[in-house]
Amino acid sequence: MKKNYRFGLPRLLVFFVASICWTASTYAAGQQVEANPQLQPAVAAPQPHTDITGTWSGTLFSNHSGTAPFTITVVITRGANAHLTGNSSLSSECMRGAKLQATITGTSVVLAGSDEEGDNLTIQGTLDASGNIMKASYLMNGSATGRCETEDGKGQLARR
Repeated sequence: MKKNYRFGLPRLLVFFVASICWTASTYAAGQQVEANPQLQPAVAAPQPHTDITGTWSGTLFSNHSGTAPFTITVVITRGANAHLTGNSSLSSECMRGAKLQATITGTSVVLAGSDEEGDNLTIQGTLDASGNIMKASYLMNGSATGRCETEDGKGQLARR
């Protein structure tokens, strides 16, 4: 008496040979891609995490003639929930200091905040390869106290 199997020996043999051929062709195709670097997809190298905590200081120069440059020192610490905050002291005609929030994306840094009177300061910078020098531009609005209107300029901060 002949038994009927759903997948008889001939079908099972065909399936087995087909899977070996498929595996071999997939492996060979993978080897070709690896052997030919022009066919490999470009992958961006991950950027190292940059730690900006610490003391930064420098001089910022106004874009407006007749306005004196000022020095600034910012102490950046890691606060609750890993947020970066900074306290600044500066010798400007428009502000004396500000509490700042710090953010970093790659090598771009933004320090932004205000003083107790409501005067605002934003510093946008780019870190050099060492991570210790920041080329920066700033925007200050000291009109809340009437000391200054909008002030802007450029400078450099260095980690101490």
